[in-house]
Amino acid sequence: MTTQARKTARTLADFAGDVPAPGALLDWRHHLHYQWPAPCVLCRRPTPLRSHDGEAAHKVCAEQWITAHNTEALRTHRFVSDRRTTSKPNQHA
Repeated sequence: MTTQARKTARTLADFAGDVPAPGALLDWRHHLHYQWPAPCVLCRRPTPLRSHDGEAAHKVCAEQWITAHNTEALRTHRFVSDRRTTSKPNQHA
């Protein structure tokens, strides 16, 4: 893993949330999930997406992996959604 990839993985890890339920969708909206294409760790086809651990993975491949390996997904937190941020209430006078 390159220095830039490690830095991005650390930054993405700050936004890591929970493993979604089997069949649920991952929320990878943060811009740091997108980088130069690299082979997906699950299907080996090119993808610009990165997991919170910096692994290149298609979102669909990661969701299918979670469904097929739910116990391991919960134990390792390999593929997780972005943490939900709480909205600040309007503070108008």
